[in-house]
Amino acid sequence: MANDDLAAPDEGAAADPKPGTPAADRDTTPTDDLVTTAHTLEVSGEQLSYTATAGRIVLREEVYDDGVFTGVKPKAEVFLTSYVVDDGDRSRPVTFAFNGGPGSSSVWLHLGVLGPRRVVMGDVGELLGPPYDLVDNAESLLAVSDLVFIDPVSTGYSRAVEGGKPKGYHGLSGDIESIGEVIRLWTTRNQRWMSPKFLAGESYGTLRAAALADHLQTRYSLFVNGLMLISSVLDLGSIGLVEPDTDRAFVSFLPTYAAVAHFHGLHGDRPLTDVVQEARDYCERDYPWALSRGHRLVGAQREQHVATIAGLTGLSPAWVDRADLRIEHIRFFTELLRDRGLALGRLDSRFTGPVKAVNAETFDADPSHDAIAGPYGAAFNHLVRAELGYESDLHYEQISSRVHPWSYADFEGRPVDVTPRLARAMRANPHLRVHVAYGWYDGATPFHAAEEVLHGLDIPAQDAAERIEHHYYPAGHMMYVHQPSRVQQAGDLADFVRRSSGASPR
Repeated sequence: MANDDLAAPDEGAAADPKPGTPAADRDTTPTDDLVTTAHTLEVSGEQLSYTATAGRIVLREEVYDDGVFTGVKPKAEVFLTSYVVDDGDRSRPVTFAFNGGPGSSSVWLHLGVLGPRRVVMGDVGELLGPPYDLVDNAESLLAVSDLVFIDPVSTGYSRAVEGGKPKGYHGLSGDIESIGEVIRLWTTRNQRWMSPKFLAGESYGTLRAAALADHLQTRYSLFVNGLMLISSVLDLGSIGLVEPDTDRAFVSFLPTYAAVAHFHGLHGDRPLTDVVQEARDYCERDYPWALSRGHRLVGAQREQHVATIAGLTGLSPAWVDRADLRIEHIRFFTELLRDRGLALGRLDSRFTGPVKAVNAETFDADPSHDAIAGPYGAAFNHLVRAELGYESDLHYEQISSRVHPWSYADFEGRPVDVTPRLARAMRANPHLRVHVAYGWYDGATPFHAAEEVLHGLDIPAQDAAERIEHHYYPAGHMMYVHQPSRVQQAGDLADFVRRSSGASPR
């Protein structure tokens, strides 16, 4: 695939100015700066030839002056990386992937599980030191689907145009509209309207993907075959974001606390599934009731619930009682192994690290993020220049703080919840299927919260049973950091694409 297959450069674009040209005399009209390279990947003993394209495409908006169309205006430059197998098959599936944050680039899904190259960093108890490594990913989803990784505005190398304001992209609506425009442009310019299409999102990216499915259908009549929701959160109220310290959020986290306590040896020889099911059962009836009692929960009743919560979570009964039976997640990660001088990871609670102060109420850093940031940063910055041939002196914003405060203006006065949009997309498109991936030890998007939200989706019960599938892995938020989980997840995702593409992909 040549550069102009994705986006032709603007006609009449000026040549590079001579050194020393005054800024006022330069043509600053932004143009696509895509670079293509050829590669091969061995999959199941066969060589897969593919073309990689990396660079920024220019998003433009239509301009109207007093109702008169006056042309289009550049508004943002969005960085993407695509991988397309060189078989000329325009009906091959294509997956559009992004992470979350808000403020995260797509580096995690790109180099963790989906892309043709992957990070080698080790795992809990056997982390490698810098400079880490980057190797071929024989389990890449590229075996069954072409891939397009998208970095939202202000993440990665994506920026508003020179002189432009990025604030309009730093919110749910602006973000969805811009990513939707990238998908429409790529699909149109590459003649892929007849390809099965998938959206893969992680964390906040699952909320984006769910709303995008509806947006693409209603705005562009672009219907997708499937959603891959990895570490899902579709209703921020379910985990206490935006509106913290709600009883609903305390209930949502408890089964995760039980799973984490099991991993760290606090449930003896009991099987993990038994511990998790006990926690689920308690959360589906008794725990919400206990929290609703308030000051009326006294005496033996209170003691019984304190003992149950302490037994499930591994915390001391005295601590649970002082917390009024309501366990905030960062405090849990700081408290559980306090006697060992360790804090747990939030993204992946298998990871531990020393706390700055043993008596601190909350940890000062997430040990699991500390473990993964360096390997992924090194791998991508090497890949993009040395292997993909894209050069930029911009800092690649792995996780950008510039997007905050993130705007949820559309939800003023009500919970941030995109499940109505997902339900609408599924009702309008009876072929849309949903794959949900959970990490048992994910302390950012707890599995029980996502389960409960999806069980309440406004679609027929039979559709929920037949079109939504749930997969669980013994790892955290980025479950692919755990190598057995990565291999299993890669196989599960490939199988999902095959089954959801209509005709079997090549």
